[in-house]
Amino acid sequence: MADKQHLYLVDGSAYIFRAYHRLPPLTNPEGTPVGAVYGYTTMLWKLAEDLDKAEGPTHLAVVLDKSSQSFRNEIYDQYKANRPDPPEDLVPQFPLIRDATRAFSLPMIEEPGVEADDMIASYARAAAAKGWDVTIVSSDKDLMQLVGTSEQGGTIDMLDTMKSARIGPAEVEEKFGVAPELVGDVLALMGDSVDNIPGIFGVGPKTATKLIQDHGSLTAALDAAPEMKKSKLKERLLEHRADAELSRILVTLKEDCELPIAIDDMKLGKIPPEPLAAFLTQHGFGSLLRRLEGGNGGPGPKTQLHPAKPQNPDEAHAPQGNSQPLPEMPAIDRSAYACLQSVEQLDQWIEKAFAARLVAVDTETSALDAMQADLVGVSLAIGPNQACYIPLGHFNEGGGGDDMFAEKPQQIARETALAMLKPLLESDAVLKVGQNIKYDLNVLARHGIAVAPIEDTMIVSFALDAGRSQDGIGGGHGMDELAQRHLGHTCLTFKEICGTGKKAIPFGEVPIDRATEYAAEDADVTWRLYTHLKPRLAVEGGTRVYERVDRPLIPVVAGMERHGIKVDRQQLAALSERFARETARLEGEIHEIAGQEFTVGSPKQLGDILFDKMGYKGGKKGKSGQYSTDQSVLEKLDATGAPIATKVLEWRQLAKLKSTYTDALQQAINPKTNRVHTSYSLVGAQTGRLSSTDPNLQNIPIRTEIGREIRQAFVAEEGNVLLAADYSQIELRLAAHMADVAPLREAFAAGEDIHARTAQEMFGSVDRDTRARAKTINFAILYGISRWGLAGRLGIEADEAQDLIDIYFARFPGIQRYIVNTMETVRECGYSQTLFGRKTWFPRINSKNQAERQGSERAAVNAPIQGTSADIIKRAMARMGPALAEAGLKPDAPDGVRMLLQVHDELVFEMPEGLVEQARPVIQSVMADAAGPAIELTVPLGVEIGTGRNWDDAH
Repeated sequence: MADKQHLYLVDGSAYIFRAYHRLPPLTNPEGTPVGAVYGYTTMLWKLAEDLDKAEGPTHLAVVLDKSSQSFRNEIYDQYKANRPDPPEDLVPQFPLIRDATRAFSLPMIEEPGVEADDMIASYARAAAAKGWDVTIVSSDKDLMQLVGTSEQGGTIDMLDTMKSARIGPAEVEEKFGVAPELVGDVLALMGDSVDNIPGIFGVGPKTATKLIQDHGSLTAALDAAPEMKKSKLKERLLEHRADAELSRILVTLKEDCELPIAIDDMKLGKIPPEPLAAFLTQHGFGSLLRRLEGGNGGPGPKTQLHPAKPQNPDEAHAPQGNSQPLPEMPAIDRSAYACLQSVEQLDQWIEKAFAARLVAVDTETSALDAMQADLVGVSLAIGPNQACYIPLGHFNEGGGGDDMFAEKPQQIARETALAMLKPLLESDAVLKVGQNIKYDLNVLARHGIAVAPIEDTMIVSFALDAGRSQDGIGGGHGMDELAQRHLGHTCLTFKEICGTGKKAIPFGEVPIDRATEYAAEDADVTWRLYTHLKPRLAVEGGTRVYERVDRPLIPVVAGMERHGIKVDRQQLAALSERFARETARLEGEIHEIAGQEFTVGSPKQLGDILFDKMGYKGGKKGKSGQYSTDQSVLEKLDATGAPIATKVLEWRQLAKLKSTYTDALQQAINPKTNRVHTSYSLVGAQTGRLSSTDPNLQNIPIRTEIGREIRQAFVAEEGNVLLAADYSQIELRLAAHMADVAPLREAFAAGEDIHARTAQEMFGSVDRDTRARAKTINFAILYGISRWGLAGRLGIEADEAQDLIDIYFARFPGIQRYIVNTMETVRECGYSQTLFGRKTWFPRINSKNQAERQGSERAAVNAPIQGTSADIIKRAMARMGPALAEAGLKPDAPDGVRMLLQVHDELVFEMPEGLVEQARPVIQSVMADAAGPAIELTVPLGVEIGTGRNWDDAH
């Protein structure tokens, strides 16, 4: 018996929805949907295991919502009115989830007309009043009002199982800026769009917190409003006081509900196995049943979950995404990981890895920049819980830093360990799996290790689930998110290990035992994710794009990052100085036009100047209460002859170019190589396009004089030149093929000016004006533009724009058929596909929200075309090295032809000037033929090539 009673209250309703969105649609042997049931059961089981290992509860209950109505609906009939109905396949799972709770023999509380939060509040207060400690298992912000200590000494805290984090008074204050008892006052001012609590329009979290901090309570803040200086905030506080007071009632938790089960009756004992075993058997949860019986992988019933069958017969043959059950593996046990601190231990592990033929690999480093970071350690995994960490660059654990005299923990000499690992990591007989393995390739390449062959769980996830994050089913492709989504596991975070802010320490100073838990877990999780995700590729049709497009690109992009590109620091510095002078001049001119000084870079101040002081029409305020001053707003004002808008647009462009490029590029120069090494993301855009960061080289303006000047700063080494190879109008060419538009196919085959041909088809004549309009229409149609969008681009009325769209479709009916067919397909199955089978998911395509639906429709029209374009250039990149090598052009040598950059439809190379004529036809051929033999296009792919001493001259 514990000295003090400790009640755990589990917010079961939150568990249900998290379980539903974490797992794919699954059915039990009888065909009943059980995806959420399985997830809920595993989450409840994990909670029980975690609590058993820690200082567990003496009493526990699960609290559920019985119905959607409560006293709040009587007070305010719009309360939760915006909440959508539960998904159709979740509704039949509610009673099964109640059965699961009963199967654990846990008290379950659900009362009609009472929300779960109110029942939790009532039990928490009652237990704390008895001097008990209470932990609420939830991360719900409304429940944070309860955190604190009662007069009788009972404490109430929260446990966020998603983050494995305790939430006490300090954490609540850190989140809201006020003590728990004032959280309701902040919530009342903010409102809540999910629950449809009005709050005060225009008052966000920061403003709400400051008001309560300054005045001490909601009532005091509202009472002080009449004496405040004239402002929008004052007006809102005065005008919407009643809304705030109503909201305060709505967010207040009811703490005196009748308690249907006595607290003392919630005593937690050993869970009887019989009812739980019967439940698990009934629903085919074989892996959980074996865990119950004490086995982690021995013989016994297998999990009998199946992908849910589509309800619509027309969808019977549609690929079912994310439809595989969780792998049957033991729970992650960090205590099982090994720390290898001797040559003998490492030698044994390398032998095991060779025997396993598949090893997950991860590196720990001193920084995020793979080109400059020091290698601190390497982790390996060959099976679930069979993982190790090899510390290589740790310093003393007492905080001695990297002082050369500091005592270091026992570890193998870095050179020795890497020499031992090299045969394993380079062996063709052992598959190396990583999560974003491109980073590890670059780190290890700097130590002379060429890791191969490889697989990447991040890229596999992207090939399967790109775009699914919009509806909460998918999410990002980072390891922590994948582990939570697919394995139901919360990984240790870097912040947990190294701390934050001024107290943060480098990974090399983390105690070895703690570093082992963190690093080996990464490898263990990566191994598990691979065994779960890789089989899905074949089932869900993702193998072709992963094997033929994405996976071959990983080492290619890694090599491009290592090569980097030279930039002229002096030229960049001169541009920065010039931009600074010009922005200062423009700022003065803007102030003169406005008649006062203000911060030009502040959207709020600029909006007030434009629409309140200067009286320009068309100002619109967003949810924040401030005017929008984005690019489109300023361009409209510029078109109406507003000189201040013209100046602000110029100022913004220069300020952005200065901060994003001319300043940032100087800072990004690697001191060892004197080159800039951008980092490419293979999962940055859901259509499959590469994106780049640190620095971003994708958005340098191409057609402006200033953009060209920045490109002139990208230069070749002495004696070399840059070669730029650019696909010409590739998206229009692909549209002509995919939509089977004969006139466009003929024009491309004949080498005609496609925009002139479109102008002739639409307007009957070709001149500068009609060609420019045709060019705009060509690209706009492919992006699913509306009549209003086209009208804005052409500066015409919406009706006239619609007439042009109608003419375009009449001349090119294949385009209209393509758009209609694409929309229908995406609405039916939820995703679009490129010619190479890359899926892009659009979960909002059938949304009742018009803006969401139309946005998805526009993106869905273009995704197959833009995605196919991205696939083709990726295929060209992957083939380029072997083709250059075959031609004797040494793609990996300083005196050879090296591919440096990919920017949208363009590849940039560096080579000795004498190799240009030999390299040009090789590059041209690889790019032009990149679609084949997998896809035979009915239009040629045009490639334009230029060379020069700098990037601009190469165009």
